[in-house]
Amino acid sequence: MKYFTGIDVSLRSVSICVVDEAGEVQYEGKVPAEVDLIVAALQRCKAEIMQVGLEAGTLTQYLTYGLQKAGFEVICLEARQTAATLAAMRNKTDRNDARGLAQILRTGWYRTVHVKSWRATRYGRCWPAARRSLPGCVDLENELRGCSKSSVWRLAPHLAHNRFDETVRAAVSTTPELNTCLLPLLDARTVLYKTYLKLDNAVKSVVRHDPSASD
Repeated sequence: MKYFTGIDVSLRSVSICVVDEAGEVQYEGKVPAEVDLIVAALQRCKAEIMQVGLEAGTLTQYLTYGLQKAGFEVICLEARQTAATLAAMRNKTDRNDARGLAQILRTGWYRTVHVKSWRATRYGRCWPAARRSLPGCVDLENELRGCSKSSVWRLAPHLAHNRFDETVRAAVSTTPELNTCLLPLLDARTVLYKTYLKLDNAVKSVVRHDPSASD
């Protein structure tokens, strides 16, 4: 007999439901969202579980690769389709959602979602996202430019990022009354810019050495 497992995933816990070919519930449980605890819960079920279904979400990769390593076939269900199906249920709870996912898996009325590899996520999303999260150096440059317009010194309209620090520091040093308020901004901008360069160089290094990256 075949058994179908639905896992409703929350940030800190998961609800598990196992049904047989007839749709009868064989096991239900709720455990923390940790792979080893989920595996232990599934092993407590006397049914021979081979297939597990869960919605695409934040913990998809962690649970998919963890459960696959434990020997389960994991099917990642398209979230919008399953959400529309589960919305028809009378009582919307984690337990009932897990039951619904198990029934969806049993009937085969679902679309699957490709789960990216850890490498694709790490190099394709995390690093570029980290690089994009450091725009503060440009904001600080604009603030310093604004101060220069109302002071005795002026910045060139087109000034390269790598020359910004030395240029502004030299200009501010000639106006002692500006040192107290502008040098801290300049120091903060310099730290952000150097951090950005480290991330930028790391991303470019990965791209240069990755044969799958296009020119």
